[in-house]
Amino acid sequence: MASGAPRVFVSHLAGIAVFDPNGDQVGRVRDLVAMLRVGNRPPRLLGMVVEVVSRRRIFLPMTRVTGVESGQVITTGVVNMRRFEQRPTERLVLGELLDRRVRLVDTGEEVTVLDVSIVQLPARRDWEIDKVFVRKGKGGALRRRGETLTVEWSAVSGFSLEEHGQGAESLLATFEQLRPADLANALHHLTPKRRAEVAAALDDDRLADVLEELPDDDQVEILGKLKEERAADVLEAMDPDDAADLLSELPEEDKERLLMLMKPDDAADVRRLLAYEERTAGGLMTTEPIVLRPDATVADALARVRQQDLSPALAAQVYVCRPPDETPTGKYLGTVHFQRLLREPPFTLVSSVVESDLPPLSPGTPLPAVTSYLAAYNMVSAPVVDASGSLLGAVTVDDVLDHLLPDDWRETEFHEPPQTPGTPRGEAVRGH
Repeated sequence: MASGAPRVFVSHLAGIAVFDPNGDQVGRVRDLVAMLRVGNRPPRLLGMVVEVVSRRRIFLPMTRVTGVESGQVITTGVVNMRRFEQRPTERLVLGELLDRRVRLVDTGEEVTVLDVSIVQLPARRDWEIDKVFVRKGKGGALRRRGETLTVEWSAVSGFSLEEHGQGAESLLATFEQLRPADLANALHHLTPKRRAEVAAALDDDRLADVLEELPDDDQVEILGKLKEERAADVLEAMDPDDAADLLSELPEEDKERLLMLMKPDDAADVRRLLAYEERTAGGLMTTEPIVLRPDATVADALARVRQQDLSPALAAQVYVCRPPDETPTGKYLGTVHFQRLLREPPFTLVSSVVESDLPPLSPGTPLPAVTSYLAAYNMVSAPVVDASGSLLGAVTVDDVLDHLLPDDWRETEFHEPPQTPGTPRGEAVRGH
């Protein structure tokens, strides 16, 4: 950023791309790192937390930033791939400063921090936080009606204090467009205090989606900090198989108490899944595949497949069964794949195009056999049928992968970048 250029508000930097001088993307900005200073001196901006392609979070010093403009950050091209670790003297600007309640020095009035701006010092590569955008009032239902104003950093006090009950509205706004897996990754890197505050601010459906993407320890921690009634609501919003996996991590008395608070139908699905061994088709399956009766038409099937909340794996095929058409169903008749549905006239009955030659899985089928089944038949989802011929659910490839990958895969990168023999991990390398 050239000297004298306008200030930049940090909320505008969240998620923007970082490029090297050749135009190759290094990653995306996930946060900024600042160091508070004695007295009312503006904090020095140390650098940016950048998430590279492999989901590793690295530290990009501001001395390596040559431009912040047009919705992008330009670096010198040399990036240290060592994983970012926050030091005790450092503060994450998006994660820890936004939504904090501070006071105006002149009046003592309490205000909420909505944003802060950064500026580059003249003739240097140093940056600092210079302005604070705040809203008056204590929040609540009328919070948005409060007066907003931009003040100098020195005009507020309270940033150096540990705050209980810090809000999360502005932080969530910066993450609004993230997919659940990416928001979960961001949540995982917050402090436990901040993680609980953000989780409390999410609605039930969004929190359910995010919980499904978090490591087990984070899931248990967050669920344990929710009120029991809300925890039960969130479990109801989760896919039954994911809710069962989470509940299986809890002590027996806590698990039973939450099941009793859930709606009976939702709790029944989860109890059925908990009855199976974890690494079997029964333990892996979801109880909510697309089930149709034989007299349903292709048009009916396509309407079900188009439902927005279905995962791609579940939307890839429909299962034709005799009534009842909720699991456990009546007699399972076979499967119709999405491609076949697209080739048939809308008025065609699904019973006339059903594929019944592929044997279903039994609930006791072990994980290696489930994996082989999906691979051998090029399937992304497979039916699970009991001895009486009733459809119990479907195993999808994403749930199989969850159990094939290492236990800590959510806490690491999608993949490690290749290492040159003799090159220590963390050595400076060219932009990713």
